[in-house]
Amino acid sequence: MDKISYISKIKNKFDEFKEDFNKPYNKNRRNKFIKTAFSSIVRTIFLFGLCFVILFPTIQQLLMSFRAPSDINNPAVIWIPMQWSIENYSISSLVLDYPKALVSTFTLSFIAMILQLASTALAGYAFSRLKFKGSGILFLLVVITIIVPPQAVQLPQYVYFNNLGLLGSQNSIYLMSGLGMGIRSGIFIYIFRSFFAGLPKELEESAQIDGAGVFRTFWQIMLPNARGAIITVGLFAFVWQWNDTHFASLFEVDHDGFPLLSMRLLNVVDGLRQALTYKGIIGLVGQEVTDNPLFLALITNVSALMMMAPLLIMYLFVQKQFVESIERTGIVG
Repeated sequence: MDKISYISKIKNKFDEFKEDFNKPYNKNRRNKFIKTAFSSIVRTIFLFGLCFVILFPTIQQLLMSFRAPSDINNPAVIWIPMQWSIENYSISSLVLDYPKALVSTFTLSFIAMILQLASTALAGYAFSRLKFKGSGILFLLVVITIIVPPQAVQLPQYVYFNNLGLLGSQNSIYLMSGLGMGIRSGIFIYIFRSFFAGLPKELEESAQIDGAGVFRTFWQIMLPNARGAIITVGLFAFVWQWNDTHFASLFEVDHDGFPLLSMRLLNVVDGLRQALTYKGIIGLVGQEVTDNPLFLALITNVSALMMMAPLLIMYLFVQKQFVESIERTGIVG
């Protein structure tokens, strides 16, 4: 009897479980949990694969940068160097003239960024609020400058700045940035116009009632509310100017007195032997090493890392503000 009673209890428990399992509410919860878990697994695998694709070249490049020059042709060295060395960084620093070029590049990029912000914000505000006859046509021309390659207008630009006597000076970059013709200025004007167009007109009307003019309204009312657009445009303007080689070579901005990282990186192969010979360290790496394509590629990669490092450090401090500004700019625009 005890055995039959025990079997009956098990059967009853199983029937209760089966009944509870087949209830519509529990069935829906179970299906929802399965869908959520499946989507989370797929999303995790996708993000992991995407991060691997993005980070793999950087990690490989970083590990290779610590490889000693003597290990360059060693087929056994693939990922982890057999001899850890910072000699490649020393060589790249000499080739780039890094301390001086870093200061020059930062100065050029920062001043150009400020001038870009001032000119494109004013232009964007004018196109969004100060309607006048022909403003639509002018804005269309601004948009067209976004798709026109800079190589198409480099000859008249060169002749114009040559006549002004600004070739070989960073003032040519400053002039273009201050007049709204800097790197990607058309995109920045479009961003500011879209952002200002999304702000309530009551802000301007209340300022005008208080007696504020157009410029005062722009400076004290509109510009402080455009923080998202300012951060977006500022970061893009700084980074694009930092990496620019077209205008730097066109206007001959790079020279011994004002070296730029982008131009030194572009000519790193040509200046490698001269830098090693001039500093007297050619004996450390060998006379034939500059003819080795693997060594040239290694020094180029290390130089690129040294050029990117300040931008990565800067992004670590402003990434939260940058992401928020992108979201706000997208919502308002």
